[in-house]
Amino acid sequence: MFNDIGPLELVTIIVLAVLVFGPDKLPKVIQDVMRTIRKIREFSESAKADIREELGPEFKDFEFEDLNPKTFLRKQLDNDELGLKEIRNGFDLKKEMAEVTEAVQSADTPSSSSSSSASSGGRLDMTKKPEDPEKDERPPFDADAT
Repeated sequence: MFNDIGPLELVTIIVLAVLVFGPDKLPKVIQDVMRTIRKIREFSESAKADIREELGPEFKDFEFEDLNPKTFLRKQLDNDELGLKEIRNGFDLKKEMAEVTEAVQSADTPSSSSSSSASSGGRLDMTKKPEDPEKDERPPFDADAT
């Protein structure tokens, strides 16, 4: 229940409990808390038993932990009746991304700059700047156009 509480947090909670309730009332408070937790657990178990009884014999292997989506998916993926592992293993994103990166890098080599539009199947490379040195200046400002 308290698996994620570290030793420092536990010591802090104990010190705060002693400061708030005092050393003489602390045992009674701990007993009351433990009694409440026990009652909540008993209520929970009786509710689970009632639900199992109402569902009938076809749900005898039903576990309430299966209602958690992560647990449900993990069970379904382990079951593998649908062949999901094959589908999941069929996609190798790292391999495909490496192929795409290699294709992009091979298209950007300097030897293909002279025939870039011809080698890329008639497509224009919009990432390169035009090679016309006269176009480096900005177009004139037109005050009437704005």
